[in-house]
Amino acid sequence: MTQPFLVACAHGTSNPDGKAAILGVVDELRAARPDVTVLEAYVDVHGPELPRVVEGLPADVPAVVVPLLLSVGYHVKVDIGRAVKSRERTTAAAPLGPDARLAEVLRERLAAAALGPDDAVVLAAAGSSNPAAADDVERLADMLRHLIPNRVLPAYGASAEPSVPDAVAELRAEETGRIVIASYLLAPGYFHDQLARAGADAVATPLLPSPEVARIALDRFDAALATL
Repeated sequence: MTQPFLVACAHGTSNPDGKAAILGVVDELRAARPDVTVLEAYVDVHGPELPRVVEGLPADVPAVVVPLLLSVGYHVKVDIGRAVKSRERTTAAAPLGPDARLAEVLRERLAAAALGPDDAVVLAAAGSSNPAAADDVERLADMLRHLIPNRVLPAYGASAEPSVPDAVAELRAEETGRIVIASYLLAPGYFHDQLARAGADAVATPLLPSPEVARIALDRFDAALATL
């Protein structure tokens, strides 16, 4: 069988550190699968744009678009969905989350932020108008609850409720200990920058860098490739 293409598709960001973090994942994918051609693509902010990347693939080679995105939402359903429908022998993998390995990375980030046993956690996701995205975040929150004793309240940066500041205010009214935001975001960028203004006592760092992200992406790739 001709070796397939893996198109690693991220959101895109103007933040240099965020760009570097995503490119780090792409490099990890290439190192892990030297026999697979790994290409980068983005659905917003900057290129290379996903439709152009898919359009430029050789016609006789299978391809899997792997979302470097944490849940189902517009970009997965619409942007990536349209791209894979535009080309034969092309499919989309599932997004990275929810996955227990991501919950473990969040636990590590919270520990680094000195989370105490009496503190409360706001699980801050980007947000989507797609109800399935909120379901994904709720499932990830349950995974995190199995790892830490703290109260975990999911919240969103946009397009869903509660907002992160509202979640912080709700927990503050309960007179808990410190409030720590778990950044359920891949990398620094616009949404992560907003977390510092939400009124919490501490904000954990995003998921990247972590080798688990590339490992999950490869698992999603293999599962999708088997369906072609």
